[in-house]
Amino acid sequence: MNTILVVEDDLDIRELERYTLENNGYAVLQAEHGKQALEVLSSESVDLIILDMMMPVMDGLSLIKTLRFVMNDTTPIIVVSAKGDESDIITALELGADDYVTKPFSMNVLNSKIRAVLRRSDQVQSPSVVHHAGLVMDQSRHLCLVDNEEVELTATEFSLLYLLAGNAEQVFTRNQMITRIKGSDYPVTDRSIDVQVATIRRKLGAYGSRIKTIWGIGYSYKEN
Repeated sequence: MNTILVVEDDLDIRELERYTLENNGYAVLQAEHGKQALEVLSSESVDLIILDMMMPVMDGLSLIKTLRFVMNDTTPIIVVSAKGDESDIITALELGADDYVTKPFSMNVLNSKIRAVLRRSDQVQSPSVVHHAGLVMDQSRHLCLVDNEEVELTATEFSLLYLLAGNAEQVFTRNQMITRIKGSDYPVTDRSIDVQVATIRRKLGAYGSRIKTIWGIGYSYKEN
């Protein structure tokens, strides 16, 4: 049985989510805000987090940042929020959320997204380290080194580079890159991928030229 942590300050919504999730066979834990969620996570193991954005004490974005960049926690996160602007959605996904649902929402849609995220999580391979002549990527520590110097990457930048470097010489279309990292329903354009790749190249310095543009197709990582 999968365990889901619901982080939501609105009691009515939290109870609706708890009731529906339990009826669908999940064990449910609850928290009213991000700080309380961290307390729950310190003593309980969960398979997925349902997270509101606007909460007192610690909001949703702060919790995502703490989990992803301070604690290196990879527990899948689905945001359920009334903040539905494209910029809000992209920010949450870039910081490491796995999916985003806007309020008001359908529990059937949320349940579908939960199943999809849990399937993707089950398919993720054990953390490993990629070595490529001066480039080292440690997935378990979210660490990227170039000539033994750490390069700071966002969650999405790291995932993109890890995908390319971990499959050197393989050509990926932009859609394949999006699907492999965030799933087929990730709300991003091809242009967004191009911008991410350009940023990664800049951060890698001379090593950035190893990410090759395959015109009309996508990208590939090559040693030379």
